[in-house]
Amino acid sequence: MRTATLGPAERAESLASMAERELDVLVVGGGVVGAGTALDAVTRGLSTGLVEARDWASGTSSRSSKLIHGGLRYLEMLDFALVREALKERGLLLEKLAPHLVKPVPFLYPLQHKGWERLYAGAGVALYDAMSMAPGHGRGLPVHRHLSRRHALRVAPCLKKGALVGALQYYDAQMDDARFVTTLARTAAAYGAKVANRARVTGFLREGERVVGARVQDVEGGGEYEVRAKQVVNATGVWTDDTQAMVGERGRFHVRASKGIHLVVPKDRIHSTTGLILRTEKSVLFVIPWGRHWIVGTTDTDWDLDKAHPAASSADIDYLLEHVNSVLAVPLTRDDVQGVYAGLRPLLAGESDATSKLSREHTVAHPVPGLVVVAGGKYTTYRVMAKDAVDEAVHGLAARVAACVTEDTPLVGAEGYRALWNARARIAARTGLHVVRVEHLLNRYGSLAEEVLELVVGDPSLGRPLQAADDYLRAEITYAASHEGARHLDDVLTRRTRISIETFDRGTRSAREAAELMAPVLGWDEGRIEREVRHYEKRVEAERESQRQPDDLTADAARLGAPDIIPL
Repeated sequence: MRTATLGPAERAESLASMAERELDVLVVGGGVVGAGTALDAVTRGLSTGLVEARDWASGTSSRSSKLIHGGLRYLEMLDFALVREALKERGLLLEKLAPHLVKPVPFLYPLQHKGWERLYAGAGVALYDAMSMAPGHGRGLPVHRHLSRRHALRVAPCLKKGALVGALQYYDAQMDDARFVTTLARTAAAYGAKVANRARVTGFLREGERVVGARVQDVEGGGEYEVRAKQVVNATGVWTDDTQAMVGERGRFHVRASKGIHLVVPKDRIHSTTGLILRTEKSVLFVIPWGRHWIVGTTDTDWDLDKAHPAASSADIDYLLEHVNSVLAVPLTRDDVQGVYAGLRPLLAGESDATSKLSREHTVAHPVPGLVVVAGGKYTTYRVMAKDAVDEAVHGLAARVAACVTEDTPLVGAEGYRALWNARARIAARTGLHVVRVEHLLNRYGSLAEEVLELVVGDPSLGRPLQAADDYLRAEITYAASHEGARHLDDVLTRRTRISIETFDRGTRSAREAAELMAPVLGWDEGRIEREVRHYEKRVEAERESQRQPDDLTADAARLGAPDIIPL
């Protein structure tokens, strides 16, 4: 299979090609479900287009807890079908589809009551392990174990002695959510899909009651295209209702947005060899290992303000700090917080006022001929959502279409990953990079790391780390623009890398160096470099200001102080 490059030329060609001939399927929305739907459709032999108004994964799909998990707490809700489905998907991703991107992660669950809680929680985790192995996937993760308080405190010395009487340890998995979506889009393109980010749908094309395509605005170049398709799939997440409104038809269901915020703190602030999962009065709280950091999250509150840039308020941050500090021997303070990010979950609206009780399941509908809507769900089950959406679209196609094959279709970078991992010391010797750098590249790009290393061979200066974010090589910034569809500085610092949440300066000290590395690929002059850097700095300041505000309304107003960049 050829490797797809999502560079400027490929993006322009995709937009032009989509407008030239009718597609079988046009997917609107470049999050995990939309990118997964495009991959599902194109691997069934359907001519497929994928458009995203902003950047790949720029909404919900880059702002999650970064977990691939079955949803242990859904067992308590007796939602066995959802857990079983998610555990099967977790196993597929770990073992076959994306072993370079999805990794095991241990969690410690502190027990606070003697006797009954160990039996109750232990039975739940044992069932979780058993269900994960049932579909034939999931044996790659260790099974849970029971720990005494003394053993638990050796594993997680950060915990207060009085915070637990014992513990359970079990395993789930994690990934970089934005990187995963970009890889999905590249995989779809590798199989022939035409994909373009920064391409906004401004309306749908109609013939009578039937939807026959969409008007797509090139946000970068300013042109507008009519893209005709036999079936259009609306996979816009929290924007589902807004997209449906363009059709002028009342939707069969509604999507509510639930805000979840996360804090990123340095590794040395929490002394533990394992992640933590804690109960709160509303939900659960995770402390998740993340390289040289921890991610602490999340909240679960209703949100009806700006969907593009959900804001974390001071109250949100205090809530997380208060709850995590209830079990930490050395409490975290505001000064320990390196990064903060907020995301919106698309939940199917129900009768409950509490977003934590709304459905995490997904639904697919065909509200008008030619238009399929898919909404709800969990990140982990994106592939099932995509399959169901394409199955529904196929009903509207005259020809016979092959069944879904994505269960056996690894993402680009997966093939050859384990062999290269075994040869990482040799690769380090060949390239002159430290073996830790090679491991970093393999776990971000898989076998595509060879493409990044080729850039270093061509220009050895690209083998140096960024001056103010030394976890990342300069080559990764260039590669993000040339191969991964990054169009703006924000795309690189926030989604292709995680510099915006992994440094105390939130990426401002890396902004100019990164912009200068992107400039030759994207044709930027000095004025454009300056504009990109200035916009990024304003965005960071607006986010910092929002995080000083007491509530959602004031935080939202502060965050909107930095508008989206518009190319000139």
